[in-house]
Amino acid sequence: MSKRIVNFLFFFFSAFCLAFAQSDKTNNNTNNKDGYKLQDIDYELIKKSDSDDDYHFNFHNIGIEDRFYDVHLLEDIDAATKKGNDYKTINLLEVYISHFGIRNFSEDTKLLWQLGQLYEKNDMLLQAKACYRLVLKHHSLNTYTQVKDYTTALSNFDELTSLEKNHYVPLEYYYKLVDFRKQVDTLRPPKSVLLNMGDEVNKENTPDYGPSISRNSDLIIFTRKLMDNKMPYLIQNQTFREGLYFSKGENGFWSDAVEFPQPIKSSCNEGSAIISKDGDFLVFSRCQVNGCQRDCYDCLGSCDLFYSKKNPLTDNWSKPVNFGKDVNSIGWDSQPSFSISEDTIYFASNRLGGFGLSDIYYIYKEDNDKWSAAINMGPVINSRGNEWSPFHSKMYNVFYFSSNGQVLNFDTTQYSNGIFKSSITNDLYKCNYKNGRWLEPKNLGPLVNGSGDETYFSIDANNKLLYYARTEESAKNKEITDLFSFPVPMEAQPLATTLLSGTLLDSETGKPYKGIVSVIDLEHGIEVAPKFMREDGSYEFDLIDHNKYLLVIQGDDFFRIEELFQLNGDTTISSTAKSITQKTLQFTSIIFENGKADILDNMHQDLGKIINFMIDNPEYKLKIGGHTDSEGNEETNQKLSQKRADAIKKYLEDNGFIESSKIEATGFGSKKPIRTPELTDEDKSINRRVEFEINKS
Repeated sequence: MSKRIVNFLFFFFSAFCLAFAQSDKTNNNTNNKDGYKLQDIDYELIKKSDSDDDYHFNFHNIGIEDRFYDVHLLEDIDAATKKGNDYKTINLLEVYISHFGIRNFSEDTKLLWQLGQLYEKNDMLLQAKACYRLVLKHHSLNTYTQVKDYTTALSNFDELTSLEKNHYVPLEYYYKLVDFRKQVDTLRPPKSVLLNMGDEVNKENTPDYGPSISRNSDLIIFTRKLMDNKMPYLIQNQTFREGLYFSKGENGFWSDAVEFPQPIKSSCNEGSAIISKDGDFLVFSRCQVNGCQRDCYDCLGSCDLFYSKKNPLTDNWSKPVNFGKDVNSIGWDSQPSFSISEDTIYFASNRLGGFGLSDIYYIYKEDNDKWSAAINMGPVINSRGNEWSPFHSKMYNVFYFSSNGQVLNFDTTQYSNGIFKSSITNDLYKCNYKNGRWLEPKNLGPLVNGSGDETYFSIDANNKLLYYARTEESAKNKEITDLFSFPVPMEAQPLATTLLSGTLLDSETGKPYKGIVSVIDLEHGIEVAPKFMREDGSYEFDLIDHNKYLLVIQGDDFFRIEELFQLNGDTTISSTAKSITQKTLQFTSIIFENGKADILDNMHQDLGKIINFMIDNPEYKLKIGGHTDSEGNEETNQKLSQKRADAIKKYLEDNGFIESSKIEATGFGSKKPIRTPELTDEDKSINRRVEFEINKS
């Protein structure tokens, strides 16, 4: 998961709601009071809500019926559409869609698209966004018409979510902000550091990947790809085999990694392992290669899930057992992850009958201590693309996975000349659990995701470190990956579910500003990716409740805003600022004692605003103009005004580390009065001033 400069234009998006129940899955038709033939089901109308999280479909047919089809209900939908009766068409479409099986999502996406359009037309925007999300995840792109429909749906979704998007700051500028923090006492430098796990864990010139950290964070299990001339996997003209390795951690140090012994080690390839909290139950993937039939005689597909138990008396592992045909398929099954209670295992599979190329499934332990058949996680998490690398938080009901099929991705989708070109790579996502279901996945943001693929990873039980594989920037062979650890940023924190929202408007015109918003966790040093404000001057962050934060807003047209706050539930901060664009500025606090040029304590706050602005905007230069009233000798007044301007310049240089070349100080004496003639003491006071003019270089 390298941190690289990417295009950051995101939508802030959440899950949705439509509630349905089904009591009969037969195709027997009855008439309702309006004369429409409907399935004999219990049906509940849409409920309005202020939150996307309260809108959802219950797709009862997932895993039960491959594809739902009811010709009579389709005829009723067509008839209601032709009559222009939107309400009845919506109701009928909702009934039909609530019965969708897996194949319906790719083969009948047009019904989702039709329902989304009707929702939008009738100002049911939360529901419309919900439908458009499903369209974008599952739409087939095999024909020009389908691609055209897809791009239209994407355009509609973009328009509906334009004020919900998260516009992350590019990493190049983020690092400049990091340097800027070091110069300012009120802003703490971040703690994020990429840490290679060292020679004890990583092997030179050898791919190490797929880390899994134990519940107590004292054991890391990973996959290593070793050269083996007997194996048929070719990389850089060499052949490799995959094996499971582990390293023990103690007091921040890791022991030398060693391979699991037989019978875990075999003539097959082993990888992607998880271990139970007590350390006695191991689940891993075993993959067939030439010559491994003896160790994989019961394998069903290219890779199967196996388990092994440790003998507490001998510490030896039992002969691995295949989970069987109810769990494994004739395809690829791998990358397991335990739930908190360890009675559920999530895994990835490219078996037939899924939503896309690879889906995430789960199994659970039944009353007889056996494992259930595999269950697809459904259309909110799975898409027409790849979903894999599932990971469940070790402490909280939060689910992570990697995907290239979600609506929001750091890579781009291109469409030109009637051809759909996808360069989308895999990003990591997070889902929270609410009201018995997983909510819409959220992208983990630029501090985790980049322009390349992000897949295997693990987070320790304390949510402090994220373990993953990446290639060293200087590596000549990009196939060689090492294991790294990285402090978990805010976007990936399982408890980051409390909303901070806010706006910044011009105090005089009420118009929104453009700028960058940063949030700094003052207690734990958890990284929060900064964002650009939206077009309406708004911003949003998901943060950990009850922590203390510093809000920093920077821009070209206003002085930096800093606000300390403690988050107590969802919070909104509305801010205003006076514009400084193309204006000459004065501060009432900057008034010198008679005949003196000393900087007084009450000037520090406003001079600090100047310092902050110059640090935030290094492309600007500052002109300081010192002025006096007309009383006294003009030559003396000119020298005094120059001393005052020079004193301010020196203060800014010494306290803000601002280059001298960026500040020009000039004393004008009484040559440029604001009020003339000076008839009163007020006139003289107004003419005695210091003016600041800020301009781009």
